[in-house]
Amino acid sequence: MSRILIIEDEKSLARFIELELHHEGFETQIALDGREGLSLAINEEWDLILLDLMLPNLNGIEICRRIRTQKDTPIIMLTARDSVFDRISGLDSGADDYLAKPFEIGELLARIRSLFRRMNRLDSFNNNKLVFKDLIVDQEGCIVKQGEDTLQLTKREYELCIIFMKNINRVLTREMLLDIVWGFEFSVETNIVDVYVRYLRNKLDADSPSRYIKTVRGIGYVMRQ
Repeated sequence: MSRILIIEDEKSLARFIELELHHEGFETQIALDGREGLSLAINEEWDLILLDLMLPNLNGIEICRRIRTQKDTPIIMLTARDSVFDRISGLDSGADDYLAKPFEIGELLARIRSLFRRMNRLDSFNNNKLVFKDLIVDQEGCIVKQGEDTLQLTKREYELCIIFMKNINRVLTREMLLDIVWGFEFSVETNIVDVYVRYLRNKLDADSPSRYIKTVRGIGYVMRQ
């Protein structure tokens, strides 16, 4: 049975989510305080963490950052703040998905299912090395090398790199990348994809940003031989 930690200070909302997750067959625990949530997240094993942004004593961004220094547990951030900047801040801190309040419970459940599917897809990649030009990705060790140099990629950049290298010569639309890498199944700004592709390009080759990932105007991106 999958275990989900709910870090949410609104008692009624936390309890409602817990009941719905129990109905879906998940085991849950609630933390109403940021520090308590961080302790549970670090010291116990979870299949998923639902993390509120605004919490007493320790906010969700800081909790997410501290978790990411020790664990790769999937995290969906829940918050009433829904600007593009807030979403990017949440994702940059290490969250895997971002859902604005108020939300329908069906949407949350769909995002949980999507995230578990995505994690399963990424886990299935971790048995071999990927090679493209002078790029080598050791998926078992989560290491990306360019020639003799090891690149320091963020979690999101690393996932994007894997998806591109698993789809050489295949044009990937922004919507496809959102679904595979971010797990968004609903309407969000696709410019988040453009931002992270630019980050990845700059790290792959700052002098020639189109050497590996090429833009297909009006459609998306491709790694092409």
